[in-house]
Amino acid sequence: MPGYFSKNTDGLKIDGVPAEEIAEEYGTPVYVYSEDRIRDNYRRLRDALKERYEKVRILFSAKSNTNLSILNILKDEGANIDTVSVGEIFLAKKAGFDPDEILFTGMNLGDDEIDHLLGSDVKINVNSLSMLDRLLEKEVPSSISFRVNLQKGAGAHRHLITAGKNSKFGILEDDIIKAYRKALDSGVKNFGIHTHIGSGILDTDHHRRATEKLMDIAGKVKEKLGIGFEFIDIGGGIGIPYEPGEEEMDLEKFSRDVLTAFKEKSAEHGLGDPYFCMEPGRYIIGDAGIILTEVNTVKKTVSRKLAGIDAGLHTFIRPAMYDAYHHMIHAEKSKGNVETEKYDIMGPLCESSDFLGKERELPEIQEGDMLAICDTGAYGFTMSSNYNSMIRPPEVLVSGDSHTAIRESEDFEDLEKKQKIAEWLG
Repeated sequence: MPGYFSKNTDGLKIDGVPAEEIAEEYGTPVYVYSEDRIRDNYRRLRDALKERYEKVRILFSAKSNTNLSILNILKDEGANIDTVSVGEIFLAKKAGFDPDEILFTGMNLGDDEIDHLLGSDVKINVNSLSMLDRLLEKEVPSSISFRVNLQKGAGAHRHLITAGKNSKFGILEDDIIKAYRKALDSGVKNFGIHTHIGSGILDTDHHRRATEKLMDIAGKVKEKLGIGFEFIDIGGGIGIPYEPGEEEMDLEKFSRDVLTAFKEKSAEHGLGDPYFCMEPGRYIIGDAGIILTEVNTVKKTVSRKLAGIDAGLHTFIRPAMYDAYHHMIHAEKSKGNVETEKYDIMGPLCESSDFLGKERELPEIQEGDMLAICDTGAYGFTMSSNYNSMIRPPEVLVSGDSHTAIRESEDFEDLEKKQKIAEWLG
């Protein structure tokens, strides 16, 4: 069970608030976040990095969770923010981030998106030579960085690997000098360099090797073109332990190995003292969130026992999309020494893949019981949907003994908003 969540004979608590109290007030399913845990995670990472190197920028990965209250907490802690769409730029500004605290790394941009991007005054991280050409046709930004595809990635699932010979992400090393030369010749004055190899990584060696490779490429750019770098960004990807028995990433080892490589390579290539940047999302918000969900069906198949809940892949898609394991807790008050059984936990959708977990060893489940799905703070609500015309759940923030809705539940009327029946249909 993640920190800041406790279970005793009175049931599950989030910080000082009983899960039962939250479910009664806001209904289920419901996302619940611990403010204290978010702040603690951020500070632990910041302190570990700054102990080794003072010029550190942590850019919270907005795609992991874009709730304005969450973003506001990270802004208050001193984070910058990593965005991947003009919508995330919009939300980052709404949460109080200044343009120079926002880095944009996008993919395939339409003309309207490029216009919006250039008008937003944020830092631009370019993903392709095509995007560079289209940007420069419209305006020459004062600052640009490029995302480099190191051709070797890592991640907890194949869909979470974001570098490789045929990856859609970044510019190949063979083309990177061309990219910087074109930007320099066009009048760009300030530069960064960036990579991101994947997500859910617990082995520090992946980030160390990526840092060394990126610094070598930065050195080649400096040698050939004479430019320096305001920042060098190794991306995100620090994982968290989802399964029982998994160990946390050794943060001390991570900061030591990665920043030693960073400083040694910076000295080797004469890069000075650029900002060291990274873009964690899951590490900061992942274990700070849970989903509370109610059991409404218990049934048997030929060989399995099933528990049906009111959350599904429309609520939380990671188990279906990534075959991701998320620990589950029986959140009810203890009924003494209860024997456990194995259950498949099924969602309510008309979809064969709608399972949140399989063969989970849990105390006997009855209809009306409440379960908690752990480590759902990252890539949870942001990936939710209205599939099967289901409504999306509320989000609740807990701080000590206090709690409040930071996003209201949708209702059925939300399903028809923005729709209209064609005039010729009457």
